Formats: sequence, C-alpha cells, structure tokens
Amino acid sequence: MAASHTAPKVYIALGSNLADPNAQLNEAISRLRQVSGITITAYSSIYSSHPVGPQDQPDYANAVVEITTNLSPQTLLKVLKNIEAEQGRTAGRRWGERLIDLDIILYGNQEIRTPDLTIPHLEMANRNFVLLPLAEIAPHTTLPCGTTILALIDKCPDNPLHKIGAFKH
Repeated sequence: MAASHTAPKVYIALGSNLADPNAQLNEAISRLRQVSGITITAYSSIYSSHPVGPQDQPDYANAVVEITTNLSPQTLLKVLKNIEAEQGRTAGRRWGERLIDLDIILYGNQEIRTPDLTIPHLEMANRNFVLLPLAEIAPHTTLPCGTTILALIDKCPDNPLHKIGAFKH
C-alpha cells in the first residue's frame, strides 16, 4: 500500500560512524525505499560532525530525510529498529559509536510521549547535526509547540558540520 497524498510529513535523522558511514546511510535509505507505506520525498546532504558522547570514536555522518507514510508512529519506529538490526546495529555504550542510527524527529504535528517513543525527538534542539540537515530540506518547519527550526538552530550548541556527500537517488 503506497503512502497517500494526505499522509503526514515525517522527518527521520540518520547517523553512522562505523564501517563506511556514507555506505551505511545509503543502505538505510535503500531499505526505507522498500517499505510499503513509506515514500521518501526529500533528502538532505550528508554532513560530518564530531561525536556528542565519548570523544574516543570516529566522527559521524549525519543526514535527514523527509518521508510521507501511512504507518503509525509506533509501526514506523518498529520498521526503523528492524532496519538498524538488519544492518548489524547492536547495543553499545550510551552515545557511543554505531553502524546506523535512525530516529523519528517529527511526525506531522504530533506530540508523542511513550516509554519507547518521544516526538518531537527529545534531543533535537541540542543537535545541530539534526537541525541543519532538517533546515536544508524543510526550512519553514515548525514544531507542534510553535517553535521554528530556525529558532532552534539559533540556540543550539555549536558542533562544526561539513557537507561530505549526497545520497545516491
């Protein structure tokens, strides 16, 4: 079943810093494209950023994609966790290195607080490696609380970003 034209815009942040991070991001995109009910509608550039957590790990490749979907937020979360597992992600240290990390940043105008899912993403306001790629593809986005992405960027701690690539469409 294809995503309908009334499906909400959803933003997913992607990150990797192991085993050819650009390839990991592209693999995740390839897997997302294969999911019934998801249509990818925009891609940010791929950026390099320093790790937020322990500094004894490689820099990250980060990006954001916009999708439309008829999947519920909880079902989409399960799909993303399955993609991470299929790509070989295993539990590691908090904010440590990872093969792939897929997070739902925004799901339409919904606010969700459950034990396993928080939307808008809890840490997005502190992550310019999420905010800047998001602003690249959706600069006029406003959170459910009324705060704009651009206002969040103005207050976000600095973490130098560098464009390092683009997705293979």
